[in-house]
Amino acid sequence: MPLHVKKGDVVIVTAGNNRGKTGEILSVDRKAMRVLVKGVNVRKRNMKPNQQQPKGFVIEKELSIHISNVSPMVDGKATRVRFVTKADGSKVRLAVRNSSELHVLRKAAKKKA
Repeated sequence: MPLHVKKGDVVIVTAGNNRGKTGEILSVDRKAMRVLVKGVNVRKRNMKPNQQQPKGFVIEKELSIHISNVSPMVDGKATRVRFVTKADGSKVRLAVRNSSELHVLRKAAKKKA
């Protein structure tokens, strides 16, 4: 089953503590149905001291959120996605909001001569 978002899409978070934030998808975990969005769901983690950092240190990293809590963004607003097969055989993802093409899933088949 194709997903409504893919790596590289600009999305808006529609639910949760980060609602309204936007960012680019860095990775998609299809098995867990989670996505990693740049600048969203950032958490701080205290790391133990080591030889390079004898006092220890704090890192900030993005944690994943569920795929159902994000939507592709078109014209600054969230949109749903429609999958359409064109007459030439190519399959594309379309934004429902304005019918703009988001991504080509399958290119048109070459005709045999």
